[in-house]
Amino acid sequence: QVQLVESGGGSVQAGDSLRLSCVASGRTFGNVAMAWFRRAPGKERAFVTSINWRGGSSSYEDSVKGRFAISRDNAKTTVYLQMNSLQPVDTAVYYCALTDNYSGRYYAPYRASDYEHWGQGTQVTVSS
Repeated sequence: QVQLVESGGGSVQAGDSLRLSCVASGRTFGNVAMAWFRRAPGKERAFVTSINWRGGSSSYEDSVKGRFAISRDNAKTTVYLQMNSLQPVDTAVYYCALTDNYSGRYYAPYRASDYEHWGQGTQVTVSS
């Protein structure tokens, strides 16, 4: 059974940085695409970033481009989200997600419906 466990969330000031981690277990990690989504208060879950199975291709939602960076360490079965220059609008619960269906593909998907496995989420709160 696939398990995804996020960590690294917290409460920070605007302009600060955080690094989120998501450790996967229960399946081979090296051939899966991964992503981060977030759900802000009162809003629907939204795409943040995704990375392909080898880490050679990533995509970002426009508002986080240049501030956030996704990476993965297949040996540690972990995907990371480095978040810099955080703003209050980044306040949300952040979820990592995994899909088995994009092995070998250059692009990782951005739709939540493309991901079969989800973590429980980690809260990020940014105050001004």
